[in-house]
Amino acid sequence: MTTGPAAPPTLSTGRRIAGVGLATASGVLVALQSRINGELGVRLADGIAAAVVSFGLGLLILLVLVPATAGGRRGLAALFGALRTGALRPWQCLGGVCGAFLVATQGLTIGALGVAVFTVAVVAGQSGSSLLVDRAGIGPTGRQPVTPNRLVGAVLTVLAVLLAVGDRLGDPGALALALLPLAAGVGIAWQQAVNGQVRAASGSAVTATLVNFTVGTVALLATFAVDVAVRGRPAGVLPGEPWLYVGGPIGIVFIALAAALVRFTGVLLLGLATIAGQIVGAVLLDVVLPTEASHPGVNTLLGAALTLVAVLVAAFRR
Repeated sequence: MTTGPAAPPTLSTGRRIAGVGLATASGVLVALQSRINGELGVRLADGIAAAVVSFGLGLLILLVLVPATAGGRRGLAALFGALRTGALRPWQCLGGVCGAFLVATQGLTIGALGVAVFTVAVVAGQSGSSLLVDRAGIGPTGRQPVTPNRLVGAVLTVLAVLLAVGDRLGDPGALALALLPLAAGVGIAWQQAVNGQVRAASGSAVTATLVNFTVGTVALLATFAVDVAVRGRPAGVLPGEPWLYVGGPIGIVFIALAAALVRFTGVLLLGLATIAGQIVGAVLLDVVLPTEASHPGVNTLLGAALTLVAVLVAAFRR
């Protein structure tokens, strides 16, 4: 007989610190994925097409990986059992829609905004929505109070990224375009929460990742079909450089880590740690591999440092 998801573990300081470290590393990968998918969107002259390629490749890898492993097969059986018994609701499997929207915004906006400005918009949406998602108890850890530390950490994170890219925020065109990643950031918190529920119900992070990529790919294919019907086929062609196609595998690592870690950190702390990694990764990319849209400077470095401080503030109880 299939049972519901196990009770969430005690959020000890050691587990939170380990979770913060892994989440920060995954955030660096997200910054790298953003640059890759943004460049792919430029090459294809279509951000939606780039998102379909990225998500589709990730789904193909998971369709081979999950059934080939014993843990993956057990996870699928547990997932279907949880859906049959009502321990897991169908709407809790729709986190991939938000992931698909995030990847689509990478291809649509990073070519014009740069990784850093893209990140500030995502952060602004993610920080506030993470507080609300934790307060509502949507994630596997249940209701998380909005403590002073968590509130200050979220506010400091937004201030940090504003400091990091403040020289770009005076451009009205950039602000209008930044509304897309802002909305994507709002969805990230909900995605991480429900993916954590799927992971808890299935007992497998890779199974939760497969669900995320399946739902996201279906949503992107439907969007792409409408895009082609309205605007026609993309003007660009598939590039020959292999590195432009690793965005999907990077997404697999990020989603699997987030689904596994959210039960130890809560949605807000997971989001803040991921944001810290994104900021550090975005700064490194804009400094080492600058583009026409990137303008790294002293404020960017100070903002990255303040983001790390914000994560530490939110990580520890008073």
